[in-house]
Amino acid sequence: MKLLSLFYQFFLLGCTSFGGPAAHLGYFQRHFVENKQWLSQQQYGHLISLSQLLPGPGSSQVGFAIGLHHAGVLGGIVAFVGFTLPSMLIMVLLAVGAQQLGWGLSGLIIGLKLFAVVIVTDALITMTKNFCPNWQTKALALLSALALIFVPSLYTQLAILAVAGVTGAWLLKPMECAESESPTRLNWPALLLFSVLFLLTFSAASGYWQLAGQFYQAGSLVFGGGHVVLPLLDTILTGVDSDAFLSGYAAAQAIPGPMFTFATYLGAIMTPHAPLLGATLATLAIFTPGFLLVIGFHRHWQSLLSNPLVAGVSKAINAAVVGFIAAALYNPIIPAGVSQWWYGLVAIIGLWVLRQYKPPILMVIASFAALGLLLAKLP
Repeated sequence: MKLLSLFYQFFLLGCTSFGGPAAHLGYFQRHFVENKQWLSQQQYGHLISLSQLLPGPGSSQVGFAIGLHHAGVLGGIVAFVGFTLPSMLIMVLLAVGAQQLGWGLSGLIIGLKLFAVVIVTDALITMTKNFCPNWQTKALALLSALALIFVPSLYTQLAILAVAGVTGAWLLKPMECAESESPTRLNWPALLLFSVLFLLTFSAASGYWQLAGQFYQAGSLVFGGGHVVLPLLDTILTGVDSDAFLSGYAAAQAIPGPMFTFATYLGAIMTPHAPLLGATLATLAIFTPGFLLVIGFHRHWQSLLSNPLVAGVSKAINAAVVGFIAAALYNPIIPAGVSQWWYGLVAIIGLWVLRQYKPPILMVIASFAALGLLLAKLP
């Protein structure tokens, strides 16, 4: 009954949690801390802090950790399934519709791609303010963006993250941190499994193993949540039509639940002969590494947060993530979405409205979809 209740609570949130990762954290706070009192405010804050230091889907990692705290590993799995299932089913249906109907009218594609330009630009501005407060982090973000623009590949991203980590440990660590309240207690089997699976992804040459390997790599390397997975998947995946790619990403903004179910959509369109199987493999592969890391480190959170080296590495990686988003905006998002100069004007106006008035995200998407239909009819 405990697990059934856990599934029900997360399933309800999965059906109603619009607004992206930041909004999800607010939903979890109200539901599980204030209403259900499954954990204290301090415990919840620790889970959020840990999720920011690990790669993977931040809000989904927090949800998984709540389930882990409440009912062990099985509780974490149940929480993940409940929260992710609604958006996963929606993305599969959208992918099947895209295959059979060519994703609908061309005007809808125009509108969704313009929306992607606006939403990613907004994320870039916000994350620059939050993660690049000084000239060192701004320079790191700029150099990361330039490196990825001129040498776009997975290995470039790996090199950037490695260099950023070393730079952060050297230059960005704080002068002092709070002392750790507990000794180190790592779950080594979970961390070993994460590492072995990551190494195996590089030997997956074709078929479903290659599909799972590509998404596992993405889930292992993406710091910063939903928006950051866009440039990483664009670098790693091959053979995905750019219109379908950006349309699916835009659709992921409009549905409840985690944005990482963008992988569900991509897995389905990459396996048109078995879309449900491809969607399931892609979904499990992109979420699994983040959850293994939560299991590995969740008892070690205080030591992580109190270590100056880790704090410096975290700051540097966050800055590099800003560069990744800037590179993705430069290519492919802007070239695909702004095919005419006045499309750029529309995007600028849309960005201003979004930042000035903060309308509901569903209203923004509906507006861009309608605008796209109108633009398609113009000469």
